[in-house]
Amino acid sequence: MSQTVNPTIILGGGFTGLFTALHLSHHKYPKPITLIDRCDRFSFNPMMYEYLSGEMSDEQVYPRYLDLLEGSKVRFVQDSVVSADLPQKCIRLASGLNYTYDNLVLALGSVGSFFGIEGAKEHTFLFRTGEQAIKLGRHLRECLQKATQTEDERQRRQLLTVAIVGAGASGVELAATLADLLPNWYQELGGNPEEIKIVLINRSYQILKGSGNSKNVENSIQDTAIDALKNRNISVDFLFGASVTQVYSDQVEYQKEGQIASLCAATIAWTAGVTANPLIKNLAVSEEYKTRRGYLLVKPTMQLPEYPEVFAGGDCALNSKDDLPQTAQVAYQEGKAIADNLLALAKGKELSEADVSLRGTLLKLGLGESVANLFDRYQIKGKLGHTIRNSTYLTLLPTPVHNFKATTSWLIDEIFEQYSNAA
Repeated sequence: MSQTVNPTIILGGGFTGLFTALHLSHHKYPKPITLIDRCDRFSFNPMMYEYLSGEMSDEQVYPRYLDLLEGSKVRFVQDSVVSADLPQKCIRLASGLNYTYDNLVLALGSVGSFFGIEGAKEHTFLFRTGEQAIKLGRHLRECLQKATQTEDERQRRQLLTVAIVGAGASGVELAATLADLLPNWYQELGGNPEEIKIVLINRSYQILKGSGNSKNVENSIQDTAIDALKNRNISVDFLFGASVTQVYSDQVEYQKEGQIASLCAATIAWTAGVTANPLIKNLAVSEEYKTRRGYLLVKPTMQLPEYPEVFAGGDCALNSKDDLPQTAQVAYQEGKAIADNLLALAKGKELSEADVSLRGTLLKLGLGESVANLFDRYQIKGKLGHTIRNSTYLTLLPTPVHNFKATTSWLIDEIFEQYSNAA
């Protein structure tokens, strides 16, 4: 009788997990591959802003896993992971199913961190997945609609105010997008766009801190971003040096210069930080192989030091050799590196160190405008920066056919827009 071969299980269908699975399948990996994620769709995180604004469709940046994996050797399981028993090589799912593996890939990503601030989890909108983008977009449209039907000036002002907590890349990109988008939506309803208010709240006085660039380039990008935020359809207001102390359904309470104050807002988005996935924090891994915040420390080969059959990458792990930002381009390259080493293991070959390179920073700074800092040397702004950003991200879309469809449809839209503007 033939012996049953345990699958290689991949937990998490983000950039690292999905690209590990696709790379293994494309290179005829000899073992069964099982990809497990709680959602049925892949969220192309860097372009969720385009999804919110309608610049791109769900087929392009929020596709179903079953469509992406069609024709591959990857089995997709939609379920939530309850626990991973590394010593016993067993995965337990919320449905009651259990899986035993020969090799495991941990790619569960990170989760939003609310830093213990009361009301933050209950009353704010996260913006990391397609599901969250849909929820935020629906809420914003409802607020705008209500604002057109109220005679109460105070209530209308609250409905038209959006507070964004956190001025990292996500907060800046979301603020810039909404400062262009919401005035358009509100004007279509007959409202006055100048009544809309976008407030970016940050604990420090510095935005885009830790962008992965050199100090000089980081300062330059900060200047570019601040200038762009001030020159959208409506100018973004800055509330810096403000530490959020509590969040209510309709206001943010904060401390600034020793004084407690509050900002009334019907929409409060939270982009202030992330933390390790709880499942990752609870793994049977020695404290010396975890960071203080619970992230896994992996070897240059992306393996766990105590469990060489387990690989980890993306937002849940840190390579002790490098200090890399938690970005899509890093997660994508780590997924490929993990797949290459799994293939090497299957063939009895020597494993290689992950070679991850940073190609620059890409920031969306409004509808049709971006900044592209390439290779920590060249900063390209405006429409050209937007073209570079979109083209770069489109090359990362999951399969060649999907990539082709997304690229051609986007380019056609761009060409039509250019000619219609020139007419």
